[in-house]
Amino acid sequence: MPKKKKSKIYFGKDVQDAIIRYNQSEDDTQRNRIYRDEIHRAFDKLAENIINTFKFTYFDVPFVDVKNEVVSNLVINIHKYDHTKGSKAFSYFSVIAKNYLILHNNNNYKKYKTHDNLSILNDTLELQPDLAKKEYLNDLTNELIIYLDKNISNIFKKKKDIHIAYAIVELMKNREDIENFNKKCLYLLIREMTDVKTSDITKVTNILRRKYKELVNEYYINGSMTDNKKKRHSVFF
Repeated sequence: MPKKKKSKIYFGKDVQDAIIRYNQSEDDTQRNRIYRDEIHRAFDKLAENIINTFKFTYFDVPFVDVKNEVVSNLVINIHKYDHTKGSKAFSYFSVIAKNYLILHNNNNYKKYKTHDNLSILNDTLELQPDLAKKEYLNDLTNELIIYLDKNISNIFKKKKDIHIAYAIVELMKNREDIENFNKKCLYLLIREMTDVKTSDITKVTNILRRKYKELVNEYYINGSMTDNKKKRHSVFF
């Protein structure tokens, strides 16, 4: 009988199911067994792949130590994964691993160069290759869209402000089709969509800027801004 080929998928639905069972179990012995037999290998491989793919170069400790730190951080955050929200475990923990590495990579980078006037987000984009920049910003923007879609009516109370905010979200959703991200052009698009004054748009964007800073911090810490029931400059303004 020919040997059954091993699956090349190291972090599939079986691992996701194991994480769900791990979080649902209250038996420490059972949880340790589930992690050891069904989860650890996937976390270890995920950490290895992300470090290699995104080329985090400002760590002054051996590769294996960095990888172990990432795995430990994944374990610390494992209880935050909620499969009922529709996110796949692989995507969820990939973001957590990347954010952990970005933060520590930036902290080590500051030992070599001083960038007091740059935000955490700008530091991140300078240190990452083009592909990583695009993926990171897409993740961040998509999280922001989901959050605003659900919470605009909580952030704004006036119908006009809500209308403007939804117009901004609509532009974010269709960002791939927008050729000119000049502030004046974006304001013009919003005025055409809402028929309001520029001062009204400015008032809404100022509120969204302040909210954005809170959400970016949430994104860096938890790997998501949409899991919170309550990742500097705005995406567009």
